[in-house]
Amino acid sequence: MSYPHLPTTQAAVLAVREVARHFHRTGKVTEEIGADRVSRAPGSTPSPWTTEAEELLPHEAYIELSGRPSVQVRLYADGDASVCVEGVDCPDLDRDVVPAFLASVYGGLAHLRRRAFPPSCHLVVPLPCGTEHRVYVSPLELTGWLLSRRR
Repeated sequence: MSYPHLPTTQAAVLAVREVARHFHRTGKVTEEIGADRVSRAPGSTPSPWTTEAEELLPHEAYIELSGRPSVQVRLYADGDASVCVEGVDCPDLDRDVVPAFLASVYGGLAHLRRRAFPPSCHLVVPLPCGTEHRVYVSPLELTGWLLSRRR
């Protein structure tokens, strides 16, 4: 699967649906459209990729995907996204990497990295171009699925 630039929230929703379908998942999408409905106001500087209509009507989406692991995706109007995997919030993602992020999680590439000293635990999700998204996981957040991903 290749993941192109996602200029709008709607394009990102379609890409997430495509990844979910590829991994035999279903999802429930809740969309908020309009400046009075979105949780974060878009930045004051227009992006070169947005259209005038998109700037006037900011669009956010919340997607809850089925199956294990438990995954929720929040797409913001300003091009940011956050993904929650088994209760572990992965904030500050670029909207363009969300499909690759989900493919890594569902494809078995995401893993838990634990260190004995100093003690720490991180969820590591490989992304394209050799990068990875790392997020701290509290011992209270560890679930069966996360522990099964330990390396």
